[in-house]
Amino acid sequence: MTKKDRAKAAVDLLRQAYPDATCALQYTHDYELLFATRLSAQCTDARVNIVTKDLFIRFPTLESFAEAPVEDIEDGIKTCGLFRTKARDLKACAQMLLTDFGGKVPDNMADLLRLPGVGRKTANLILGDIFGQPAIVTDTHCIRLSNRLGFVKNVKDPVKVETALRALIPPAESSDFCHRLVLHGREVCTARSAQCEKCCLASICPSYPLG
Repeated sequence: MTKKDRAKAAVDLLRQAYPDATCALQYTHDYELLFATRLSAQCTDARVNIVTKDLFIRFPTLESFAEAPVEDIEDGIKTCGLFRTKARDLKACAQMLLTDFGGKVPDNMADLLRLPGVGRKTANLILGDIFGQPAIVTDTHCIRLSNRLGFVKNVKDPVKVETALRALIPPAESSDFCHRLVLHGREVCTARSAQCEKCCLASICPSYPLG
């Protein structure tokens, strides 16, 4: 089985196992997903959702984030970890969205990467979930499973994994595929214990069995 064949099979099998592929982060406005994704660095999505529930009430607009003392934003996100750096990024990002982009989240990689605290992972998530564009979100689950599935070999660099997957995953499937990798990586093919006996990908996985 070639990598391309394995990738196609993985897309189909994961779609069957996880038909509802959505981002776990909760948001109402586009910029809220951007901010929640920044907060998710070294923090669980569940914790971020708890924090943003109150945060987005306390700061209901981009203007309120841009004008708030950074200490007030810090106070609202302390349980997310790295809260001082993240608070500075949220404030600066809100200011740039207002001054440079008319209060709108940009719809292209180059402009998204200009925003404070935004890297390729966050930018790809926004492009896929907000704008419906082909996107490869290389979080820790995506990187781990891409190695185990043989799409890359001993590669930890997110950009290299993204490049490899773009050559294998159909563009229209790419965003949902990455969401499904996250779900599968949390529930079955975990970092600590790969549960190969109940893995929907066992029949195509070159690393089987890992458990």
